[in-house]
Amino acid sequence: MTLLHLDPTDLDHRGAAHTAREIAHQPAVWQAVFEQVQAERPQLDAFLQPLLALPDLRIVLTGAGSSAFIGQCLAPALLRLLGQRPGIRVEAVATTDIVSSPEQCLQPEVPTLLVSFARSGNSPESLAAVELADRFVAHSFHLVVTCAADGTLNRRMADRADAHVLLLPDATHDRAFAMTSSFSGMLLAAAWAFGLALPPVAALAQAAQTLAEGETDRLYALAEQPFERVVFLGSNTLLGLAREAALKMLELTDGKLVALADSTLGFRHGPKTILNDCTLVVILLSNDAYTRRYDLDLLHELRREGLARVLALGTLPLDGVQAPHADDVHLALPAAAPDLALAPVALVFAQCLALLTSLQLGITPDNPSASGTVTRVVSGVTIHPVTPLNQQQG
Repeated sequence: MTLLHLDPTDLDHRGAAHTAREIAHQPAVWQAVFEQVQAERPQLDAFLQPLLALPDLRIVLTGAGSSAFIGQCLAPALLRLLGQRPGIRVEAVATTDIVSSPEQCLQPEVPTLLVSFARSGNSPESLAAVELADRFVAHSFHLVVTCAADGTLNRRMADRADAHVLLLPDATHDRAFAMTSSFSGMLLAAAWAFGLALPPVAALAQAAQTLAEGETDRLYALAEQPFERVVFLGSNTLLGLAREAALKMLELTDGKLVALADSTLGFRHGPKTILNDCTLVVILLSNDAYTRRYDLDLLHELRREGLARVLALGTLPLDGVQAPHADDVHLALPAAAPDLALAPVALVFAQCLALLTSLQLGITPDNPSASGTVTRVVSGVTIHPVTPLNQQQG
């Protein structure tokens, strides 16, 4: 997939070559990830099916930063798939929460499948969360979804009988600062691993390519606008996606644009005060007919009030029986597709917008932090020793 008619030589000169390539190659990456999951289907089923048959299994989807948002995207869809089984629970809990408060996040007597998402597998919290689960939970199991063959998490978990490592193709291992194909690759890998129903991978890839190509002019126009604030809104699965989209904008603009994410219903409860004439709002419309009503209510409200520029991303028809609005962005997927299918496609739009805005501001997207306060793999984290309450003295 070519990306936004950008010149590769110019991208290299402006420190954006990795980011642009990793956004652009996502359709091909998704096909490779799908083929990998299919090739590992027998081993995945042998590992997962006995666990999913446990009546009181707790599934914890975990990661830090973008990797945590993968779990937040997946949890509603996975709970919907497995929720009919009495006692089974699905939760997204960040590694940063597990590490700082293990006794509030882990339940010793509840069989737990910890699903770890990790681009590099080297972050201190990813490694510590696995160790804490093993220490605090009597029956812990691990599904690791990672992009780096030489990562510590892969090397530590690959040969364990109580774990399965889903090591994705090297193309998912983003070299740029911001996670792009790493995020969508791990999201889809986990969805396919658990057997969540999605449109064919070719349809997802085509929808992403159609979106990037068809919205090129709009994306350039938006990036050239003097926005100071960007808000992404979504519900359930698309709330996790909104958080990832906001983080991409914040990261790639080095914090020069304030980026916020919230649910469509929660936005009215205080966060709406962020709106002004220098704000762009992007509403991710759910394909769930009931949820979509609330998304459309807020869309109508914000456009009627006219305090900010408001875009709507979704499948047709975007706005019921009303004529299309100039700021409606069409996702070329079926109206019956689950929200989880919309997430990686809609994210391509957000990634492209963040990249172009970064370039417009004169930032180097591959390494946007001028101060060096944030790094590609988090460092400087001290993992403090912890003693379970039942072992503490006095």
